[in-house]
Formats: sequence, C-alpha cells, structure tokens
Amino acid sequence: MTITKTLLSGIAALAIAGCSASYSGPVETTAAATEPVQLVTPPARDPSELQVLFWDNETRTARFRDMESWFAGHEVPASANPRELPEGAPLPSELQAEIREAMVQSGASGVMVIKNGTARFEGYSLGLGAEDRWTSFSVAKSFTSTLLGAAIADGFIGSLDDPITQYVPELAGSSYDGVTVKQLATMTSGVAWNESYTDPSSDVAQMNRFVLEYGADAIVAQMKELGRAAEPGEKWNYSTGETNLIGMVVENAIGLPLAEYAQTKIVEPAGFEGGLFWMTDPRGGNIGGCCLSLRLRDYARMGQFVLDGGEGVVPEGWFGEAGAAQVDFGNGGFGYGYQWWTYPGGNYGAQGIFGQSITIVPEEQLVLAVVSNWPTATSGEYRAKWGGIAAKIAAID
Repeated sequence: MTITKTLLSGIAALAIAGCSASYSGPVETTAAATEPVQLVTPPARDPSELQVLFWDNETRTARFRDMESWFAGHEVPASANPRELPEGAPLPSELQAEIREAMVQSGASGVMVIKNGTARFEGYSLGLGAEDRWTSFSVAKSFTSTLLGAAIADGFIGSLDDPITQYVPELAGSSYDGVTVKQLATMTSGVAWNESYTDPSSDVAQMNRFVLEYGADAIVAQMKELGRAAEPGEKWNYSTGETNLIGMVVENAIGLPLAEYAQTKIVEPAGFEGGLFWMTDPRGGNIGGCCLSLRLRDYARMGQFVLDGGEGVVPEGWFGEAGAAQVDFGNGGFGYGYQWWTYPGGNYGAQGIFGQSITIVPEEQLVLAVVSNWPTATSGEYRAKWGGIAAKIAAID
C-alpha cells in the first residue's frame, strides 16, 4: 500500500501516533469476513492542515468526527450481529443534570452510561449524533493491548515474557535487547523516551523527521537510536512510541494489520453497530498507539466486552491482569496495567487526549464512555470531574 509524502507528514505530525515497521503479509486466521476491510485514502492535503495538536477549537470539533476525510486508514465494517443495548431506568434527574453540565464545561461531545448491561444515559453535543464517529487518540492503546491478548490466545505470540526482538528482530543490538513484551505493555522497558508535545526536540516531535527520512522504516530507525534510562522493569515512562511497537509485535506475529485482526477479535464479538476507522502508518499497517474512530455506543460496547471478560478472544483472566496495577504510582491506587490506566477500588480505563475515555467499574458492572473536545489536550481537572461522576453513577442502583 502506498501513502503520499503529504499523508506521511500528517500522520507523523499527530505527535501522539508514530508508525511501525513492515509486517510479514496476510495469513488466514479465521473464516473470511463477508465484508472485507478496506483501505481508504482522503484527498491530498497540505501538511500544514494536518497538525492535529495545533488545530483550533472549531476545527477540532469538526474534524474529530471526520478523521477519515483527513488521514488514510482502514475501514472495518460493522458487526454482522450488533449487540443490543437495552434501555434501563434513567439516571436520577440530578445526576443527569450534573452530567450535562460537565459536558458543557469540559467540551464533551458524547456520554454513555451502561450499568448492569442496560443503557442508563446517552447524550450528545457539539454536532455529534448517534451514527457519527469520534476519534479516540490514546484510547486506541487499550484496543491494541486487547489484540495483544488475542494474539497470545491464538498462539501467534508465545508469552508476555518473550523478548520483543523475537518479533521485531530489527531492534537487536539496540536498547531493546532484553526487553520483554510485558515490559513493553506496561511501559517499563527502561528505554528513554521524551513524550513532550511542546518541546520541538522531543522524541515525539522528531517522529516527523524520521518519517520523511526513512518512510516505512521510520519507527525502527528512531527507536534503535534511543538510549537507556533504567534497567528493564525498573522504571515506568509513558511512551506512545512503545505502543506502536506493540502494534508492530502483534502485526509481525499474526501477519495482518491491526484493523483486520480487530474485525474478528473486537468488532464482531463486541457487536459494534457502526464501522471502525483506524489510521494507517507509513508502511500500511495501523497506528498502535492512536487514532481509531467509533460511534459513542461502540465505545460503550467495547467497555462492556472488556467487562464481560472477552471470552473466547483473549486468555482467561486477561482483563483482570491488563486492568490491574502492574505499575503502582504510589498515590492511592492509581497505576498502569497492560495499556490500561488503573484507578482505586479495582477500577480501570482507557484514556486519550482531548477527553476521550472508557471507564470500567467491575464491582458495579458499570461502563462510562466519554468523547470530547477539551480546550486543552490534557486536564487533570476534567479527568477528576469525570472520575467523580463515575463514582456517583456506581453508587446508585
């Protein structure tokens, strides 16, 4: 698959996405789908139009629900058997009012609550409708983690303890020697990475240069240059580049782009009612750390699929491990699992910049899905606000 230089530049300019090395080519893992995954390519754009982090508020609101018109990606058809989301009793009126107020304050475009398997609240704003999609940013990391679990269950990846160089041999001789798949999944590789979005010399900011210089080999070329900040397993450091490596590990192991694997391992079993769009990287696979788009209800369905355990897709007990604090931040129960953020009380969730999230409260059988256009990429205030709302919803019958 070929992507223009303009699109390559735009993908790299996301600064939160990255790219992957080549995968080995397609293999048959399941019966052929009735409707195949399709590659879609948007009109040519000037690279200056694709600087996502620098779009103004109005531009973000319009484009977050239409990323397929701006970036190349794979279109995965809706499930042949969409999962029903039966309506339950509405949330108390005071709580509904608090949610709607929080939506206005934080720039949330959609909020859905599933409790005990029933839909208790569904609200939209910013021009988003029930049949529209919204981008995910780093919520995609938790999808990639789920596909990692599926690849283990299917026998393509032997163990989380396997060295990543077994699946990405081009990294041999680099700081990734001796790093395991599990350490990659928990972001404890010990390899130095600067995720700053404001520092032009950061590793994230330099991805554009590597794409333009190395094309399909950009991520390996960049990651091979990184030094070591700690021994493997000793230090946690957030790195979107490493989630892209997880995507590479999975794609090299299974011989398919993430989106094609997601069709049979997420979209169909979770029963998505709408299609999934997942941006491609420079070599034609998918961006492991970012950039899939879904309907709000399908974000909620993903949460319910995870809450139910992903039976038959991931190893038994996978989400119990993935959503547990493999890394404890030491601040009252917050931590990090296998590409899931962990919260006090055994709760966990997926998070993305500009206010995307899926929060899961297993004890109360609660899924809270939120998609947004926050005025800033990150906000501890808004995260805390939605965390407090999740606690209030969990506390009701």
